[in-house]
Amino acid sequence: MSSTERVDSKVPAVTLTFWAVKTAATTLGETGGDAVSMSMNLGYLLASTLFAVVFLAAVSVQIRAARFRPPLYWTSIIATTTVGTTLADFVDRSLGIGYAGGSTLLLALLLASFAAWHRSQGSVAVDAISSPAGEMFYWVTIMFSQTLGTALGDWTADSAGLGYKGAAVLFGSALALLAGAYRLTRVSRTALFWGAFVLTRPLGAVLGDFLDKPVSAGGLALSRYGASASLTVFIAICLLIFPQRAAGRAH
Repeated sequence: MSSTERVDSKVPAVTLTFWAVKTAATTLGETGGDAVSMSMNLGYLLASTLFAVVFLAAVSVQIRAARFRPPLYWTSIIATTTVGTTLADFVDRSLGIGYAGGSTLLLALLLASFAAWHRSQGSVAVDAISSPAGEMFYWVTIMFSQTLGTALGDWTADSAGLGYKGAAVLFGSALALLAGAYRLTRVSRTALFWGAFVLTRPLGAVLGDFLDKPVSAGGLALSRYGASASLTVFIAICLLIFPQRAAGRAH
């Protein structure tokens, strides 16, 4: 298929189930990423490399798919959030630029991705994706948003001193405001979607940390493997009980 061919939408319709699964997937990205980089002692760089391979493989299959397939789509999302977790930790900690520096760098990359996408395709709206090139921009933007979200979550929970519960309340409140804006205002639906998409990642990051970090650090000290398995089961159940449909046909 050439990069200019039109394609049917291969992303899910944005519903309450979408946001529930997205939040669970981002939380899984945190616990799963930490399980590989920390519990398995592979380190952030090696874990990021492994997850990047999975990300590239999953997205390649997703782009080549002829139609929307929920398991494939959400596998790709989980791949972006796990690589985002370990990559953000590598940038923030291993490179020594800290949460503020890492968040600033990743925000710049995310904005650059949006700008390049808009310049190339004319829109960053999900329902306007109509070619493999548009899909590639979509997935690169998601990867940057997931990585930025991890850095923001760690920054607010650790450096800002809010702790995991306080950070969860902060990001949850911000998402509630966006939901209110969607209901009560005419603010761009595309801007609101991407704002919510980005904010669910730091929410997932702090929820994941709350589950698996030590009690002395404000967490529940649950097994990263157990938490990851439970989140995977939750996502699978949601997809089985609430079948998802593709978003409107791209045109």
